[in-house]
Amino acid sequence: MKVAILAGGMGTRLAEETENRPKPMVEIGGRPILWHIMRHYDHYGFGQFVVALGYKGDHIRRYFTDYHLHTRNLTIDLTTGATTAAGESAAEQWVVELIETGHDTHTGGRISRLAPHLGSERFMLTWGDGVSDVDLRSLLDFHKSHGKIATVTAVHPPPRLGQARVDGDRVVTVTDEPLRDAWINGAFFVLEPEVFDYVDDDSGPWEGTPIERLVKDSQLMAYRHDGFWQCMDTMREKVYLEGLWRDGTAPWKVWA
Repeated sequence: MKVAILAGGMGTRLAEETENRPKPMVEIGGRPILWHIMRHYDHYGFGQFVVALGYKGDHIRRYFTDYHLHTRNLTIDLTTGATTAAGESAAEQWVVELIETGHDTHTGGRISRLAPHLGSERFMLTWGDGVSDVDLRSLLDFHKSHGKIATVTAVHPPPRLGQARVDGDRVVTVTDEPLRDAWINGAFFVLEPEVFDYVDDDSGPWEGTPIERLVKDSQLMAYRHDGFWQCMDTMREKVYLEGLWRDGTAPWKVWA
């Protein structure tokens, strides 16, 4: 089964990091967050990736083109320019398709333009800027059990500093804890190929008309994930994820 990853957005709210590179290439622990996401899928046996490129996609192309340069010993003959890689090959036995989907294309358009590369089989889909410890095999089993076209992983909103609970006009508590009775779209979708019938206009966002039509037709199911989930939209969130990785407590590091 292939895994589609949308990695073409501009990441304007993380401008300090994304002025010169796409957000999926912003590093956590010295590795792009895109790599962390792919390692998560790989842990559960999914190693075929179709990556939708857009804003500064050349950075992602170079990263994977030169991947062995980062992981193996090299001998370079300066006379001929020949480069020979030695030592063990990369631990990641992935097949990665890098597909140009346009600089300004919305998420619906990126998904639509990946259709020829995903074939007529079930596939997974996520964004290139969020990590989680969701059990992807359990997610897939849930999807198979209900027989609908689409499954989204529903997650609790991450904690926000100084979240207030009020009773009338009186503040009852101020807490950093997430609202446990609230659910949001956490991506990590499982989709049947019929989903492309719902993206008939690739100029709009996936979260707009396509999702609305799936809901109207009762074809979107929610897999509830009570564990860790965190997007990386701001510098505060980037620093938070970096701290978890540095301290050895990153919940999304499910691989050995």
